[in-house]
Amino acid sequence: MTSSSTPRFAQVERGALCDTFLSVGPDAPTLCEGWTTADLATHLVVRDGRPDLIVGPMLPVIGGVAKGQVRAIKHQPWPDLVEAVRSGPPRLSPVRIGKVDELVNHVEYFIHHEDVLRAQPGALRREIPDAEQRALWRALARMAKLMFRKSAVGAVLIAPQGRVVAKAPTDLGSVDIAGRPGELLLAAYGRHAQADVTTTGGDQAVAALWSSKLGLA
Repeated sequence: MTSSSTPRFAQVERGALCDTFLSVGPDAPTLCEGWTTADLATHLVVRDGRPDLIVGPMLPVIGGVAKGQVRAIKHQPWPDLVEAVRSGPPRLSPVRIGKVDELVNHVEYFIHHEDVLRAQPGALRREIPDAEQRALWRALARMAKLMFRKSAVGAVLIAPQGRVVAKAPTDLGSVDIAGRPGELLLAAYGRHAQADVTTTGGDQAVAALWSSKLGLA
C-alpha cells in the first residue's frame, strides 16, 4: 500500500511470483511455450532493466554479445536471478513510480504468475481478491479492442463488473465470453485452454475465436 492507501497490485504480483519462483525452482514448466521458469525470470529482468537486450540478439554486429549477456543473466544463481526480478526496474526508471508501475506491470506480472502456477501438475486456482479483480477488469476494458482486433468473430466480455464489446460481430457472428476478470485476461492473452471462462455462440464462431491470434502482439 502507498501512503495514500492505493493498492499496488503490480508489487503484490511481482512479490508473489518471486515466491512461487523460489518454491518451484528454475527448471519448472510455464505456459509460455518452450520456456522454463528460468527463461521467464530472465525475460522479466531484461524487460525491467535491459530493454536493449530484447532486440540486441537480433542485430548482426552486437547480436553475439547481447546473447551472451542474456545467457549470463539466466545462468546466475537462481536466488540471485529471482532477487533481480523482485527488485524491479532500476532506481531512476519512471516505472518505479506507483501509477506507472500499475499501468505497465500489473497485468504483465499477473499473467506470468498464472503462467507458472497453472503449468504445475495438480495446480490449484488461487483466490484473487475482489479489489484486484476490479483493477484487472479496468485494465482489460482499456485493452479489449486492441487484444481482440485480430479475432475472426465478434467478442463480448462479460464479468461481474460489467460487459465490454471487444469486437463487433463479423460475418461469422459473435461470441460472449464470461468469467471473472483475471480469467478473461488469461483468455485474451491466448491462455483460454487454462482459463475458467464460458462461451456462448455457435460452434463455428467459438472455434474461429480461439483459433484467432489474440493479445497485444
